[in-house]
Amino acid sequence: MTETASDKETERLAALRDYDVIGSPAELAYDEIAELAAQVCQCPAAVINFLDDKIVWSKCRYGLMPKTPTPRELSLCATTARGSDLLVIPDMTKDERSAQHPRVTGKPYYRFYCGMPLINPEGFSLGALCVLDFQPREISFEQGEAVRRLAHQVVTLLELRRSLLQLDRTRQELQDQREKSERLLHNMVPMAVAQELKNGNRVAARFYDAATILFADFEGFTKLAESMEPKELIGQLDDYFSAFDEIAERHRLEMLKTIGDAYMCVGGVPETNRSHPIDACLAALEMQQLIARTNRERKKLRLPYWDLRVGLHTGPVIAGVVGRRKFIYDVWGDAVNVAARMESAGAAGKINVSEAIYHRTKDLFEFESRGSVEAKNKGQLEMFFVLRIKAGLARDSEGYAPNDAFFAAAGAPFSIFGSAA
Repeated sequence: MTETASDKETERLAALRDYDVIGSPAELAYDEIAELAAQVCQCPAAVINFLDDKIVWSKCRYGLMPKTPTPRELSLCATTARGSDLLVIPDMTKDERSAQHPRVTGKPYYRFYCGMPLINPEGFSLGALCVLDFQPREISFEQGEAVRRLAHQVVTLLELRRSLLQLDRTRQELQDQREKSERLLHNMVPMAVAQELKNGNRVAARFYDAATILFADFEGFTKLAESMEPKELIGQLDDYFSAFDEIAERHRLEMLKTIGDAYMCVGGVPETNRSHPIDACLAALEMQQLIARTNRERKKLRLPYWDLRVGLHTGPVIAGVVGRRKFIYDVWGDAVNVAARMESAGAAGKINVSEAIYHRTKDLFEFESRGSVEAKNKGQLEMFFVLRIKAGLARDSEGYAPNDAFFAAAGAPFSIFGSAA
């Protein structure tokens, strides 16, 4: 198929955009080439112009006053740019291409013109190097060749400009990809662990004498899955898990993984602290508050609602990274198994915790003792439901939000748990 003039112009303009030269500030290298072209031809003026879709824009104007861009149909350089070789008009008043031009018949009364198109390596004419005089004149072959070579130098500058722009774009793309990779890595493993992996170190497993594990899952999820469209089901689950991620982060818990409708996070690893049992209880209360609030709205709309069970336990764990191609940060130990039993032996809308959690947080939260409850492969375990923050330590009547007295009783600064405001 034959390429039309319109197609070629579109390609030419796209090539011009690659240089990002239209509207760019003055540059000494271009100014010096224009000045040298004028001096070689013994003329008072020279310009370097670029042809945009509707205007001619001057990169530099040696010997001439600055002016706004000129419409293409009024520019002397447009004729040059449409050609492929040097154009010399000794007396513009006697040449039909320029005799009626407004800048020949009127101010500034140009008389001599010499122009060379700026043709890039792909063969697109981007503009022209033009030399002007207010008197008719002839130039020698050598002077014309000098203008031709100076025009080639302008194109060389443009190619350098394009290469630098491409280099900047490549650097930015690499930086963007690096930041994206780091975000993905930080989403998979804690920041401190990610830094070790970035430094090329293998992350050794580490023992923690106390950490708090939180398990949460939705009771009756299988039945929910049967009554909802897959897209709606996954979208709702993603919304809840994303909200849980934010809650966990606010309370200094590390999200570990999701398995189906189950969510797991841990406090006290890899950054150790003494507040992780309290952090986990506050996070669990906030999760249940979120689900309760959402369920009230869903019931009004007669939509299926979700019931959340949460289980907590504090105990020793081993934490580390598994995998070589796909990194996973995880924790292991009997404490993990006990936390899982707390969740499975719990109840919808409740937070079921172990005796270890109860004794560490009983001064801050209200509990309901469940006595000894049979746990799979664990026998009888003492279990408690966390009901709320104690009345005198809560900012709200429902006991979800801690107040200043809560933090004072916990013996920890506000920054550990997040703002109480």
